[in-house]
Amino acid sequence: MVSKFRREGYALFVIRPHAILPQFDVVWVTKYRCKVLQGPMRERIREIIIQTCNEIGVYIVKGVLGRDHVHMFLSSIPPMLSLSVVMQRIKGRSSRRIQMELPQLRKRYWGRRFWARGYFSTTSGNVTDDIIEPYLELHSVK
Repeated sequence: MVSKFRREGYALFVIRPHAILPQFDVVWVTKYRCKVLQGPMRERIREIIIQTCNEIGVYIVKGVLGRDHVHMFLSSIPPMLSLSVVMQRIKGRSSRRIQMELPQLRKRYWGRRFWARGYFSTTSGNVTDDIIEPYLELHSVK
């Protein structure tokens, strides 16, 4: 496996997409669990999430958008960022941008919040990586 190095400020860290380092399985839902992630909005949310992860240096191993939730398998989170900061940026930027682009959502989501509070996350090791990736593959077919 080829390792890449990245330097940010005084920190030098290794980027390994499929390493034994902690990888995070993350799930979050829309507010009120409304099934609104469909059509062009779904594609735009996907673009915003990918763009945000690229900007902060997070590698997405696999990701699936359901009609009412997002399920992602993340790796290579920079050492100066915690998972909670990464999730705050992803959810905050995607919520703000999608509500600016689609003003009709303001009637349904009146508190300027597109996503529900909180998220579920767990770390994975070598054994569970083999379980999570096929699950996400199966989930993306539905």
